[in-house]
Amino acid sequence: MMVGLVFPKRALAAFAALALAACGGEAAQESAQPAAVEEQAADTHPVSGLQIIPVTLNTSAGTHVVQAEVANTEDSQRRGLMFRDEMGLDEGMIFTYDAPRPQSFWMRNTFIPLDLIFIDENYEVINIARGEPYNEEPVTSDRDGIAVLELNAGRAEELGLQPGDTVEW
Repeated sequence: MMVGLVFPKRALAAFAALALAACGGEAAQESAQPAAVEEQAADTHPVSGLQIIPVTLNTSAGTHVVQAEVANTEDSQRRGLMFRDEMGLDEGMIFTYDAPRPQSFWMRNTFIPLDLIFIDENYEVINIARGEPYNEEPVTSDRDGIAVLELNAGRAEELGLQPGDTVEW
């Protein structure tokens, strides 16, 4: 698995369509442009503007996919899900880091109760903690990790997700 900058197939296809349109004249531009706009909209969250990727949770109960906003910049990680009042059942936000490090989150200005799923460099769940709205006490990983996946509170248990299960993105 690679963590960091990701170029989704849709974005590459949209880029190729635009490049082809630039070389192919007016008719090609007209047919390619709406598809490119549609593809971009499908890959970004309408509120945060962050890229959305599928994140697969592999549990003893089975496999489940959630659509996660990618918080991989300092600004997006600082904002997280603050000031948001809802999140879909199979939606989440994943915070990714280049190297393992202690993970610590707080819930200042976060309205939604969350499960915080801490993930190590082997893409295994380290621990799962509950984030209570507005709580400024740190919620931490049990050891260094490379990512944190936030889901609606209780969703990890509903899916049977436990420490040692694997996560793919």
